[in-house]
Amino acid sequence: MLNNNIQMVDLKGQYSKIKEQIDSAIMNVVNSTTFVKGAEGEAFQKELANYLGVKHVIPCGNGTDALQIALMALGLKPGDEVITTDFTFAATVEVISLLNLIPVFVDVDRESFNIDVEEIKKSITPKTKAIIPVHLFGQCANMEEIMEIAKENKLYVIEDAAQGIGAEYTFSNGGKKKAGTIGDIGTTSFFPSKNLGCYGDGGALFTNNDKLAERLNAIVNHGMSKKYYHDEIGVNSRLDEIQAAVLRVKLPCLDEYNEARKKVATYYNDAFEETEGLETPIVDDKSTHVYHQYTLKTKSIDRDKLIAFLKVRGIPVMVYYPIPLHQQKAYIRTEFKNENYPITMELCKSVISLPMHTELDENQLKYIIESVNEYFIK
Repeated sequence: MLNNNIQMVDLKGQYSKIKEQIDSAIMNVVNSTTFVKGAEGEAFQKELANYLGVKHVIPCGNGTDALQIALMALGLKPGDEVITTDFTFAATVEVISLLNLIPVFVDVDRESFNIDVEEIKKSITPKTKAIIPVHLFGQCANMEEIMEIAKENKLYVIEDAAQGIGAEYTFSNGGKKKAGTIGDIGTTSFFPSKNLGCYGDGGALFTNNDKLAERLNAIVNHGMSKKYYHDEIGVNSRLDEIQAAVLRVKLPCLDEYNEARKKVATYYNDAFEETEGLETPIVDDKSTHVYHQYTLKTKSIDRDKLIAFLKVRGIPVMVYYPIPLHQQKAYIRTEFKNENYPITMELCKSVISLPMHTELDENQLKYIIESVNEYFIK
């Protein structure tokens, strides 16, 4: 049995290719002894803003903080409703609840896994103040329609681009924008396993609105727009200099990393196109896909048995996400009924994610594919 130490994410392999630059960047910070709010952070802000084509980048401590700070900057009041997807990681709804706002979950599109715009329309009430679409697994949500809905109903849009950095959305007029730069505020995470990951925690917010940028910059730094003058309640959430230095090394590699992921996805897609019992990911023609995860849908099989079969062969797999948010104990409400989320319920029972990272080689991919297909012909 050859598995060649296959991993879901191979950060060590990625690091080995940029070791010299990373080590030098970190030691430069250590030697400078400026560990917070220094030259590396300032340079990273400018470089990321240039890459994304956005006016303002505000780094912060992590992706969850970014979502919370975005909501704080919009001045929402306790009891205001925020619409978001039922099929994602809990951070998105966690921050809504922490601010005493009301999360309103809606179902997703079965093919893209992203928030269903028709379900958004049905869920708007006089209390609705914002929408948080999540660019799940690396593909943009239907941002053109979401922005139209928001404009018609005077709602804010916060993009959760933690899994989609580098993805590009194409509008019906041919215009293109990067994930996270379309709504009022975009957010991302630099958690190590992300497509653009640091070596600890980190996050950022994006906006083209000067007034929002001013508020965001104050909120991340204890609500200060001027040192020791606290005009509003803020938080302490800053990207440290070592993480900024690491990200500066990796940012020029991001497109290369995303292309490597697309090649892996193409390899998988070609291999599983005719496999009975599996459905390959659908790529929306409005968005590129940067494959933060490669997620298949299983059909008419016991998913747990497939997972066990692959693990015996040394192939790690994950289920993102096994329980919908509306069923999580922390967020259960009587109005959240299973029948309102049929696609999410189906996906939670059927999806499976295979190893996806920049260091997968052809031998590893062949072994993964042969093992998966063996399950279906055994």
